[in-house]
Amino acid sequence: MVGMAVQETGSVCRCADKISDSAGSGPGGQVVDEVSGIVREVMTKYRHHKGMLVHALQDVQRVLGYLPEDALRIVAEELDFPFAQVYGVASFYTQFYFSPRGKNILQVCVGTACHIRGAPAILGRFEQELGIKAEETTADFEFTLGAVSCVGCCGLAPVVVANERVVKKKDHHKIITRLRKQAEDSAVG
Repeated sequence: MVGMAVQETGSVCRCADKISDSAGSGPGGQVVDEVSGIVREVMTKYRHHKGMLVHALQDVQRVLGYLPEDALRIVAEELDFPFAQVYGVASFYTQFYFSPRGKNILQVCVGTACHIRGAPAILGRFEQELGIKAEETTADFEFTLGAVSCVGCCGLAPVVVANERVVKKKDHHKIITRLRKQAEDSAVG
C-alpha cells in the first residue's frame, strides 16, 4: 500500500492519533512529518487530477484511519484546491471521519420507526455500557458508537448495525459482550 514504515493496528494506522496535539516540533513534530510523508506518498497518483478528490480522500483515510486537518491541507495543496473546498467535500459525505474510529463500529438507527420502537433506550444503554456518548470512540479504540438517521430496515426497527451487519433485535443486549469476547479470542489465538 504505502512504502513507508507505518505502525498499523488492524487496517487502521495509529501513527496519526496525536496529530492534532502536535505543533511540528519535538516528538509530536515527528508524527506530523510522518503523516505528511504518508499523505504525500498516497497523493502521488492523484497529483493535479482534480476529478479524483473523493478517491484521494478515501485512500488517505484508508491509510490513516481518518482524515486529520493536516492531511486535508496536504490533499488541498496537492490537488490545487482551496482547503475549504476539500473540507466541504469531506464533511458532506458520511464515509469520511475527522477523528480516529474504533475497530468495532456500532450504529443505532434513530429514524422515526426506530425511535418509536425504542432506539433512544438502546442508544442510552450502549452509551452507559461503553462509557461514551454517540459519535465518540472508546479510549482503547475498540468501539465507536454512532446514531444514524436511517439504515433502510424500518421493518426491523429498532435497528442496530455492528460492523456493517444488522444485529437481530433479540441480540441487541448481547452485541457489545459478543464483540469484546471476539476481540479477546483473536488476541489469544
